Amino acid sequence: MGKKVLVTGGAGFIGSHLVDSLLANDENEVLVIDNFDDYYDRKVKESNIQSHLQSLHYTLMEADIRDRDRMDRIFRDWQPDVVVHLAAKAGVRPSLEIPSTYVDVNLAGTVNLLDASVQYRVSKFVFASSSSVYGLNDQVPFSESDPTMLIASPYGATKAAGEALCRSYSHCFKLPIVALRFFTVFGPRQRPDLAIHLFASKMAKGEPITLFGDGTTSRDYTYVGDIVAGIRQAMKLATPGYEVFNLGNDQPISLLELVRLLEQAMNMKATIDWQPLQIGDVPRTWANVEKARHMLGYSPATSLETGIRHFVAWLTNSSRG
Repeated sequence: MGKKVLVTGGAGFIGSHLVDSLLANDENEVLVIDNFDDYYDRKVKESNIQSHLQSLHYTLMEADIRDRDRMDRIFRDWQPDVVVHLAAKAGVRPSLEIPSTYVDVNLAGTVNLLDASVQYRVSKFVFASSSSVYGLNDQVPFSESDPTMLIASPYGATKAAGEALCRSYSHCFKLPIVALRFFTVFGPRQRPDLAIHLFASKMAKGEPITLFGDGTTSRDYTYVGDIVAGIRQAMKLATPGYEVFNLGNDQPISLLELVRLLEQAMNMKATIDWQPLQIGDVPRTWANVEKARHMLGYSPATSLETGIRHFVAWLTNSSRG
């Protein structure tokens, strides 16, 4: 029999793909906690989980991780073996506008889950961190041992603080924890505010896309299927303490190169509206994934070109539906 896996944020982009994997062979019991945050249209998440609701091994709880009493009741009643904590207030630029909300969700909410995991003896806690913890680090590729005190946004700061909380709980309460630093995840169901989805949607409508800076900023775009494989491997990692891993593609490309790949996949030319670089943006991200290769068996398998084709096919089908 499989494990009882609690996934926070399980109706979102990465979370729904993870749940697809967990339910694939009816081996796991999956409980999803999601508050259907109004950051984007609720219908997007409802579409993400449509197939999950048909599974006898799936339970959905619409709840907010900031609700400490509710989290305690859910953990007490369900007794999860593994927690995968993906729920967060996401986005670098919005974190500049409402930083207090990011602190409330990403830190207070995480503490509620950590406390419940300790009390109800969860065997593994997987925390979704971000490449944003590296901030303005100028040493590339980014390695897990690099300093994380050059953070460029409140969002990145909450993720770094979340890692610090996880490390302290693992040390003080012997909770086995793996923190995973995700690098610019993309693919079908990607959040509508993220670059690839935003650009493709505007291009399909014949609208101009906005690029900030001079197009040379680069990102290590990582396909969601590779991220899910890394999460699944982290869930099985047989270490008792705390570990942190980069989950990236180790293949950074510039913003302008990304647009060119979208143009090729969509067979159309983008009209670009150039704007100054925004506060909070970082010049580059680039993951050193050697630690994840060695300890998790992580091996990203989907190139950016292939992943973009998958995304464009999904977007085209979605717009038809």
